[in-house]
Amino acid sequence: MHTKQEKLEAFGKLIDIMDELREKCPWDKEQTFDTLRNLTIEEVYELSEAILEYNYVDIKKELGDLLLHIIFYSRIASEDMKFDIGDVINALNKKLIFRHPHVFGEVTVKDANNVKENWEEIKMKEGNHSVLGGVPSGLPALIKANRIQEKARAVGFDWNVKEQVWDKVEEELNELLQGISLSQKEKIEEEFGDLLFSIVNAARLYDIDPESALERTNRKFIKRFKYLESKTIKNGKNLRKMTLEEMDAIWNEAKKMGEDKGRRGRSD
Repeated sequence: MHTKQEKLEAFGKLIDIMDELREKCPWDKEQTFDTLRNLTIEEVYELSEAILEYNYVDIKKELGDLLLHIIFYSRIASEDMKFDIGDVINALNKKLIFRHPHVFGEVTVKDANNVKENWEEIKMKEGNHSVLGGVPSGLPALIKANRIQEKARAVGFDWNVKEQVWDKVEEELNELLQGISLSQKEKIEEEFGDLLFSIVNAARLYDIDPESALERTNRKFIKRFKYLESKTIKNGKNLRKMTLEEMDAIWNEAKKMGEDKGRRGRSD
C-alpha cells in the first residue's frame, strides 16, 4: 500500500495530466459537462458490474475512470471560474465533518442505524424540507424505492418487527390477484407497483440490496439460457421446435452445474 505522501503525489500528477490534456488534446479540449454526462453514467454502470463480480482489477480500473471524470468536470468548471477540484474536496471535507458529529464532535451513537437517524436530522437542518427530498428523481425505480424506504426508516417510519412485512406482501399480492380477476389494467399496474414496493421493503429489512439481488438473478438467468441455447445447437435441435419438457431438462442441467460451481467456490 502507498504512503499518504505517495497518494498525494499521485493525485497531484493526475491533476497535472488533466490540465495538459485539456490544453493539448483536441478531443479533451472539446468536452463539456453535457458531452461527459452520458459517459459518466456509463462509467458508474461499469463500476457497478465490476463490484457485482468481485473483480478487484476492474474495480480499480473503473474507480480510476470515475475519478478522471471528477477531475475533468472540475477542470472545465475552473475555466469558467465556477469552482475547481480544491472547492470540490473542501466542500466534501466540510460536509463529512458536519455530518459525523459522533466522530468529530461530542455526539454519542449506539450503532449504524443511530448514525443514519442522526444523518437525516442533520440534513434537515441543512435545508432539506422533506426527509425524502434528497432522493434523486432520476434514479431507477427499484433503487429509488429502496432509498425512499431507507430514509423513512431513519425517522422511525418502519415495521416494529421485520417479519411483519410479509403480511404486507401477502396483502398486496391478494389485491393484485383481485385486480387481475376483474381485468382492470390500471388497477393491475397499480397493485404490481405496490407489490414490488413491498418486496423491496422486505429485502431492505433483511439487509439485502434489491438492485444487486435482481441483477445477480438476471446474470444467472442469462448464463443458464445461453447454456440451453448452446446445448440445443450441439444436439442439432432448434429451441422453437422443442417441447417445454425438453428445455426444462437442459435448464436443470445448467442449474446443477451452477450449484456444483458454487460449492467449489467463487473463484472457479
